[in-house]
Amino acid sequence: MKLTKDPFISVVIPVYNRPDQILRSVNSVLDQRYDNFECIVVDDGSTDETPSVLRSFGEKIKVITTKNRGVSAARNIGAEKSSGDFISFLDSDDEWKRLKLKKQMEHLLANSWQITQTDEIWMRNGRFLNKKKKHTKPEGDIFQKSLELCCVTPSAVLMEKALFQKYGGFDESLPACEDFDLWIRMSINEKFGLLNEKLVIKYGGHSDQLSATPTLDKYRILSLHKIITATKDLSQHHKTAMVENLKKRAEIYSNGAIKRGKTEESEWVWNLIGQLSLF
Repeated sequence: MKLTKDPFISVVIPVYNRPDQILRSVNSVLDQRYDNFECIVVDDGSTDETPSVLRSFGEKIKVITTKNRGVSAARNIGAEKSSGDFISFLDSDDEWKRLKLKKQMEHLLANSWQITQTDEIWMRNGRFLNKKKKHTKPEGDIFQKSLELCCVTPSAVLMEKALFQKYGGFDESLPACEDFDLWIRMSINEKFGLLNEKLVIKYGGHSDQLSATPTLDKYRILSLHKIITATKDLSQHHKTAMVENLKKRAEIYSNGAIKRGKTEESEWVWNLIGQLSLF
């Protein structure tokens, strides 16, 4: 696509009952040293003072209010209502450094990426966390590493809106791991850029984080099973890698279920794996 010097970016922030965090995240967007953007906040049915906080920004942001349908639906609605040729997501409990959009767009244009991300700083309960070597973000073909560990952060991504639409956005049937699912589907065919600068601050440790859900691997298992069985023209290389990863996750999940006395969960996951013999 033909790009202008400063393409228009739609920033999409989903939020549910996070009045303090959304104040910080929106301010970090409005403070960007990049002028050509809109900030869309999708209020996913908040029942506290979050709507009041959003109103305090006036016309600086666009607010879309919906029934509570989850983060995937909120992101998808924001993207659908956006005006930009590019989309950048920000979780309501994260924030950006001031040069995030400017540097990232320059990086994307200079390297002709359709999707790119930045590095990030991790904070938990007010303290900086040191990332392990396994958390080093890859560039280019990220498929294999993404199978083992979700290595793309929604708050760090900038992509062409057309690319997001091509892959149907986030899967709204998954209550968690919806980002793992989208990046796997994309990485089968697409290359990912990386601006290796820490331009995002991720905050952890609060109880309402989806990543705190104890059954996350269940949704990764469901995602991989869906991709294997539903993706047309899936290469043998990609299928084999996903089946092997799926079986490894299933064994871990099954053993954990048995230890917790939930034999029906163990049976469920192996029945799911057994269906793969049909494909």
